[in-house]
Amino acid sequence: MKILITSDWYTPAVNGVVASILALRRQLEARGHEVRVLTLSGTLNTTCENGVYAVGSVDAGLIYPGARLRSFAVGQTMRQLVDWKPDVVHSQCEFSTFFLARYIARAVGAPLIHTYHTVYEDYTHYFSPSRRWGRLLARGLSRAILNQCDGVIAPTEKVRALLEDYGVKPPVAVIPTGIPLRRFAAPVSDAVLAGLRQTLGIPAENRILVYVGRLAKEKNLEELLDCRAGLGEAPVTLLLVGDGPARPALEEQAAALGLAAPAVVFAGMAAPETVPLYYRLGDVFVSASSSETQGLTYLEALAAGTPAVCRADPCLAGVIENGVNGWQYETGRERDEVLHRLLADEPLRAQLARGAAASAAAFSEEAFGEKALALYEAQRAAKARQGGAV
Repeated sequence: MKILITSDWYTPAVNGVVASILALRRQLEARGHEVRVLTLSGTLNTTCENGVYAVGSVDAGLIYPGARLRSFAVGQTMRQLVDWKPDVVHSQCEFSTFFLARYIARAVGAPLIHTYHTVYEDYTHYFSPSRRWGRLLARGLSRAILNQCDGVIAPTEKVRALLEDYGVKPPVAVIPTGIPLRRFAAPVSDAVLAGLRQTLGIPAENRILVYVGRLAKEKNLEELLDCRAGLGEAPVTLLLVGDGPARPALEEQAAALGLAAPAVVFAGMAAPETVPLYYRLGDVFVSASSSETQGLTYLEALAAGTPAVCRADPCLAGVIENGVNGWQYETGRERDEVLHRLLADEPLRAQLARGAAASAAAFSEEAFGEKALALYEAQRAAKARQGGAV
């Protein structure tokens, strides 16, 4: 099968959308399918290398940090991809590349499938001065985009229910993104972890609360800083791995709370190959976000054997189970009680670490690939019944 994946973001960008695409591409190609990717380049130049077509684009960071808009010089690339005649077009982004995906799918009679990665209602602070109007806009645009597709993928039941409430008409399949379990579960020597701890300036006696992800308003990281401040002089480090538009404000908040290293360490962006080390360094993975569609970092933490303490979110149903592999909390008081208990009880942490590693097995890349392929075949069959090309 020939499968075209489209996205405004691809490597070297590091985010959940890119991680999902890379996992899907690996699994599809491992099963013998031919995959090409259509994305935006970081410049006005268009390139094609290793099956990745990156069309020229311009910066649109005023709309959303890191966003880009395609240039108009895409004719040659579009002709090449139409001539290739993909059997399925799988869009992963609602902006520039969606409209290219729609054109190609219609031109060759292929089903157009879209994965809804982002709940834009939680991102209104980037594009609307009014949260109410921003949410209405997010709902309306999402519905308008998705109703042009043959099928939609939601990574969790939470997102499926949300799209149903929006009035999305195409069938919505729940297919969680899988992660490369072996990469996060691979053994790491004590010497390597000790070296990373030393590089970060974290004392050997400190327990580590680790967060991995974007430093952005919607991640509610202010809560984690307040939580660390509440621990006072305890030998505990809040390790924030990642970067983003909220970093300056978070650093200011940390200073205002009297939190300097090693109480709080801003590690910055980590090279993708080193990310598993940060999870393994942590005693507990923490997150206060409630804006996730799935939360791949939660799964990565579990695969690394790191218990997770996270704000309760419907997307975590069946993922974070209280007392098994971590805790979901409703209130700050509940969060603090759980963390105090975990940090003080090493046997309990070890028990939850074993539970974390065991529970991650349900979210493998292999299962992700199999479910996506089954949907592709079903959509191709439906298209054939409608008189489309297969």
